Amino acid sequence: MLLDLIVIGGGAAGFFTAIRLAEQVPSSRILILEKSNKLLSKVKVSGGGRCNVTHACFDPKEMIDHYPRGSQELLGPFHRFLCGDMMEWLEERGVPTKIESDGRVFPVTDRSQTIIDCFLEICSQRDIMIRTSEAMQSLSYERETWVVSTLSGNLKARRVMIATGSTPSVWKILGAMGLKITPPVPSLFTFNIKHRLLEGLMGLSVPAGLIRITDSRIQAEGPILITHWGLSGPAVLRLSAWAARELNEVDYAFQISVDWSGQGRAAVSEILEQRRHEHGRKKVKAFPLEGFARRFWERICEQSGIREENFASLSRQKFDRLVGLVTECRLEVSGKSTFKEEFVTCGGVDRKELDFKTMQSKQFPGLYFAGEVIDIDAITGGFNFQAAWTEAYIAAEDMAAHLES
Repeated sequence: MLLDLIVIGGGAAGFFTAIRLAEQVPSSRILILEKSNKLLSKVKVSGGGRCNVTHACFDPKEMIDHYPRGSQELLGPFHRFLCGDMMEWLEERGVPTKIESDGRVFPVTDRSQTIIDCFLEICSQRDIMIRTSEAMQSLSYERETWVVSTLSGNLKARRVMIATGSTPSVWKILGAMGLKITPPVPSLFTFNIKHRLLEGLMGLSVPAGLIRITDSRIQAEGPILITHWGLSGPAVLRLSAWAARELNEVDYAFQISVDWSGQGRAAVSEILEQRRHEHGRKKVKAFPLEGFARRFWERICEQSGIREENFASLSRQKFDRLVGLVTECRLEVSGKSTFKEEFVTCGGVDRKELDFKTMQSKQFPGLYFAGEVIDIDAITGGFNFQAAWTEAYIAAEDMAAHLES
């Protein structure tokens, strides 16, 4: 049987492509192949099991600022399908969403299974075939027909969507076909740091810090979380995304400068000088800066050599040391850790290989791509999912136009 579409990869981008095509062309014959026995696995774990489906950013020009790689290529696609469109699509299919204070969007149920059930139900209604534990072994194009080889045999289709995420075996197949593959490296990871300042303070955080890689212009702002292995939180994850390749090149051994306050040296100096004049008798350790947990502030004071001094008796040397540790804290990073189960890479199919008006290969007609298999990635917060939804939507639109013509 000649299929209209074979989707390689049973994740977010693959399912959304299949569903969108089936909704537009109900007669289309579609098969989803997934190499594992689990479907939509990243949807399942995203957002701590709540599924951070997208981010409430409704301006394409603002949206692309969250993508270290692929921002310019996504500008056009985002004008066609963005977060509001995805939220509306889910709402119309019985999955209302909500916007949280930080802009992240979740189903109102706070359960990723809600999204999964929605997708699987539509697949059942639209007669979309699904096979699990079946991996693509090879891919070829013969007489205007795509042939996907698996251990079960050969499958033929007019079109193929590659939505396999970060899968080295698939990149190897595509590379052998002549497609350029940008070597993948990890993105969205946390920093391993051993330092007395952080010891025993796991779980404490500051709400608005700034981290910069020393001897570099790369920096990121946001909450910073102390973990048992070092540092995590939005600021760390953003920095890891923007500097993914640079940090890989140095084998994740580098130095960072942390401004725990996010306000800069001059502002913190002014705040502490004001306290010296207005609260001179108060002990420095007992009067944390705004946003600082008491235990963390006490540790910073100890590392600055401050014991029981009050603000009035604080020496200039210790004052300067305190300001420096708050705003220019140097820490050595010696490795990385994966952020929860949401592993993301930068790298994959080179963006120049694709026509972003259709998400189709420039070399091979009828071969489409969506999701993390492409060298596009974003910071955490629902942005990677939105890129996948948008790419899948555009690909399905193009497929539908050809099937209906």
